[in-house]
Amino acid sequence: MTLLDDLLAALPSSANILHVSIGVHWTAVVARVDGQDHCGLASTLTTSTEHFGEATIAQAGQLHTLPARELAQMAGSDHPTLASVGAAAINALLPVPETWENLNAEEVIAERGAGKTVAMIGGFPFVPRLRPRVGELLVLEQHPGPDELPRADVIAITGMTFVNHSLEGLLALRAPHATVLVMGASTPCSPVLFDHGVDIVSSSIVREIDPVLRAVEQGATFRQLHKAGVELVTLRRAEAQP
Repeated sequence: MTLLDDLLAALPSSANILHVSIGVHWTAVVARVDGQDHCGLASTLTTSTEHFGEATIAQAGQLHTLPARELAQMAGSDHPTLASVGAAAINALLPVPETWENLNAEEVIAERGAGKTVAMIGGFPFVPRLRPRVGELLVLEQHPGPDELPRADVIAITGMTFVNHSLEGLLALRAPHATVLVMGASTPCSPVLFDHGVDIVSSSIVREIDPVLRAVEQGATFRQLHKAGVELVTLRRAEAQP
C-alpha cells in the first residue's frame, strides 16, 4: 500500500465538500464531516500561465460538487493543480488527531538536531535562525542525490513533497538511524505517516475557516494564513518522544 492509499483508507466514508479555493500560494478545501466543518490546506502547484488556451481544469467552477472521495483521489493526479486540490481535500477530511503538541517545526528540529547533522529538503524562512542551533545544517534541493541523505541524523522534509509525489522516494533514501520530520501545512496531519518511515509530523489545523479562505483567495502567504487563523501542531511517533 502506498502512503496515498493508506491516507485515503483513513478518510470517513461519508462527507460533503462545501468549498474549493485555488489561490496563488495555497489551495483550500472545506468539507463537512459528521456535522462539523473542516478546512484543509495544500501548496498550490501550477502548470501554465496561459490565460486563453485550452482549459487545464475541466471541472473548474464545479470542483465543490464532486464526491469527497473523488476529490481526495486527485492527490494522485499528474496535473499539479489538481494534485494540490486532492491534497487539500485529504487534509480537510482526515480525522483531527486527539492529541498533539502546540509546537512548530523550527523548535522540533532545533530540539532533535542539537549537535547533529540536519538535512532540510525545501527552503523555510527560519533557516538562518536554525543554523546556529544544530550541529550542521544542509539545505538540499527537493531531489537530493542518494549519497546526501544517509549522512543526516535528522531529515526535515517539506510537505510540498506529498503534493508533488516525491515524498515516498525521499523517505526511501533515509538512513535507518535518522529521525524524519515532514513539515508544513501541506503535510497530512495524521499518524498514518508513521507507518511509512516518518517520525514527526509538523502540520497545521485551520481554526478560523472564513478568514483563512478569504486570505487564500486573496493570495496570502503562509505567514498571513497563520495570522488569519491557522494553528501549528506537531504529532510524534511514540519512539520519537522527547
